[in-house]
Amino acid sequence: MVNDVEDGVPPPSRSPQLEQFLERWLAAVQPSLRPSTYRSYQDAVRLHISPQIGRVTLEKLTVDHVGALVRHKQAEQRLSPTTVRYILMVLRNALGKAVRWGVVGRNVATLVDAPRLQPRDVRVLSPDETKRLIEAARGDPMEALFVLAVSTGLRQGEALGLRWDRVDFERRQLRIDKSLQRIPGRGFVLADTKTRRGRRSILVPIITAEALRRHRSAQADLRRAAGREWTEGDFVFTSSTGRPLDARNVQRTFARILRKARLPQMRFHDLRHSCASLLLTQGVSPRVVMETLGHSRISVTMDTYTHVMPSLMRDAADAMDRSLSEDRSR
Repeated sequence: MVNDVEDGVPPPSRSPQLEQFLERWLAAVQPSLRPSTYRSYQDAVRLHISPQIGRVTLEKLTVDHVGALVRHKQAEQRLSPTTVRYILMVLRNALGKAVRWGVVGRNVATLVDAPRLQPRDVRVLSPDETKRLIEAARGDPMEALFVLAVSTGLRQGEALGLRWDRVDFERRQLRIDKSLQRIPGRGFVLADTKTRRGRRSILVPIITAEALRRHRSAQADLRRAAGREWTEGDFVFTSSTGRPLDARNVQRTFARILRKARLPQMRFHDLRHSCASLLLTQGVSPRVVMETLGHSRISVTMDTYTHVMPSLMRDAADAMDRSLSEDRSR
């Protein structure tokens, strides 16, 4: 062993290499993760962490190793700050488990600063633009999907994973508890919602309930026309043969509807932002908006929609002015 060390061969170590530990960690946490989350963890490990520092043993892993990983991803691979922060978060989670398992004494990844995020402008629709979008979507097979998204703020996976047994027309109520995901190699998977608060019941506006009723009738016609080719899954939004909708096809249709309405291009997820902004500017309590959107904390709601705050503060100032003016008139 001494001769090997003198020749530059590292001494044997009981500490596993990082890439070996990460494989063990992924297997341990997989049952508790949503399929899409597990896949993203797996990609962060396989594509970014293991190729860079995977051969370093856990006992020799230092802050410098992790810092070099972060700098390499930012400078040489030019990944976005959001992506680099995610990679660092995955490594922090894994090393946190290593500490709890007694494999290492400290989590060196927590000592490395994550890249700063630049605030991203949220694109939202005004009330007039929302009306134009709904009008442009009228008669389209996905009309009800866009009306539902902009009026309730459902995430795309939540909307595409919605099933008819979760729709109560009499009460105008939806039960949200699943999200549709497409996992490479596995196809469509119904997973639990993103957070505990994501499992929620929401009331829908009359315009949305009516759009869903029309959509159910149109879907019944498609089912009769497809006959044996129909795939029964009880999904609200399907292809012409009953299969779940692919998110890419939804985005293509959405882009066409936006062009028809002469609106700027935006993501489907921006309909969720638009819903929240419309509710807040109409004076709906942030707490109610939080429950509607399924946010885990009210701070998430307020931090995401800070662009609405100037309008709300102006309304608050006007309300106070009216109140004080009434007092002076007495």
